[in-house]
Amino acid sequence: MVKSQSSTLIRCPLPDVYGFVVTDFVRNYPRWSPEVQKLTPLSSGPLAVGWTARQVRIDQGRRSEADFRIIALEPQRHVCFKGIKDPFVINYFFEPQEGQTRLTFSFELAKLNFAMRPFEKLIRLAVKDGTERVVRDLRLLVERELGQKKTD
Repeated sequence: MVKSQSSTLIRCPLPDVYGFVVTDFVRNYPRWSPEVQKLTPLSSGPLAVGWTARQVRIDQGRRSEADFRIIALEPQRHVCFKGIKDPFVINYFFEPQEGQTRLTFSFELAKLNFAMRPFEKLIRLAVKDGTERVVRDLRLLVERELGQKKTD
């Protein structure tokens, strides 16, 4: 199993950050995760447990497709995505902190296929770098955009 978690403090209130990440997920996810070349909802309506989507990603030149579903959703607190065929789980946790939001992102790859096992150490490093990049990019994007809204 390969697992990593990163956290950041975003200088915006929790409802705004949650809305940016969860309510506007389809619009915003490819923006904070530029590896996502295409995101196609397979379910209609807002995000809810059971909602599914397909993503096309290009990671270090390698194209992949993955379908995923929401397996947990606690409004203003947590959302969890799980690969339908691929063994990954992604969590976003939201905690209020004095008018700001602590965002914690975790990625877990349940198993590596046999051909990838010799590269496990490199994969662990890439996953750690990836979780750190996600929270950094999300923080910068949210603060820039939501900060502009407040001054408009």
